[in-house]
Amino acid sequence: MAGAVPGTLAEVREQFGVWLHENTERLQELCAPGKDVTATFTAQGELQRLLFESGWIRLGWPEEVGGLGGEMILRAVVVEELCAAGYPPPFSFGTQEVLGPAVARYAPRELALELMPRLLRGEEYWCQGFSEPGAGSDLASLQCRMVADGDDWVLSGEKVWTSWAQVADRCVLLARTGAKDSGFRGITAVMLDMDTPGIDLRPLTSMNGDAEFCSLYLDDVRVPRSRTLGEVDGGWAIAMTILASERGAAAWQRQTWMRCRLQDLLRQAPGLPASVAGEAFELIHSLRLLSRRTVHALSRGEDIGATPSFDKLLMSTAEKFLFATALEYLGPTLLLESGPDADAWRNDYLYSRASSIYGGAAEIQRDIIAGRILRLPRER
Repeated sequence: MAGAVPGTLAEVREQFGVWLHENTERLQELCAPGKDVTATFTAQGELQRLLFESGWIRLGWPEEVGGLGGEMILRAVVVEELCAAGYPPPFSFGTQEVLGPAVARYAPRELALELMPRLLRGEEYWCQGFSEPGAGSDLASLQCRMVADGDDWVLSGEKVWTSWAQVADRCVLLARTGAKDSGFRGITAVMLDMDTPGIDLRPLTSMNGDAEFCSLYLDDVRVPRSRTLGEVDGGWAIAMTILASERGAAAWQRQTWMRCRLQDLLRQAPGLPASVAGEAFELIHSLRLLSRRTVHALSRGEDIGATPSFDKLLMSTAEKFLFATALEYLGPTLLLESGPDADAWRNDYLYSRASSIYGGAAEIQRDIIAGRILRLPRER
């Protein structure tokens, strides 16, 4: 990043566009599809380091944790322009935006100063230990247990659907420290090192063939109490901060990618009716406007409450519509052919089927919107 740090969205777009052009060859090399998970994460870590060293993904982070200051909305523009130029953002961008703000805010200062620069530089990948077999979207019912023992917590239980845990260095994990029936009031968040003894990790292969998700079995895992995020029994605040980021900032990243995929579909499916293409555009652009509002609010440090449930619900609606349309109008390619394009469309279609489940099921989001935002009466 040449000269002073850009201060406006227009300056970020202009200067980052120049940087993208100057680094085209290296970016194409790092964004090429990897042969396996290890190769992919290695290349994406290098991409993140390149963007960190150039200053772009340091925008909007506090200087004390390796950032350059300013508002996070500046960083959102970088992600948008990166995707628009044909370079999908690394997986770690999602982790950085979802988990990073909560760790920077709630971790003990020494821990935040130690770990946040590693995350931003791409030296580490973090995963999120929220869901359990009996507590997915209903996090208040989780039962993974954590009890105090001297200077440590002792952690036992099971987590599931933990994305890319097999390559993660650390896990932001929620556990029950209150009574079994304490609901959201008895949950505590900790930062767990993934090489800690007692963790049994088992990858789960999804229908697109990726072993993205994992089950974590925790058998008397010891975690220093200095790794507690926020207050004991106050983990619900951390969970809500993370979910707001996941359903807001992550929705912004997702819509930038969907816009690019819609452009790909328009090029590859000349028979696509204008009315269908227009409906896909309307859904994606509506998500863009909605998530833009959320990102601006997060950037200003506002309490956005339950409003990101709108983002999450619209995100899954747009994603399912887009790739159902791809299946209909690229059917032979998607179903029968092989090669990079066919493989990408097939993978995206299969993954889109889960979009109304991951990050909070659509039914739960509708309940939240009805009860907490619209204040509709409950059935008696």
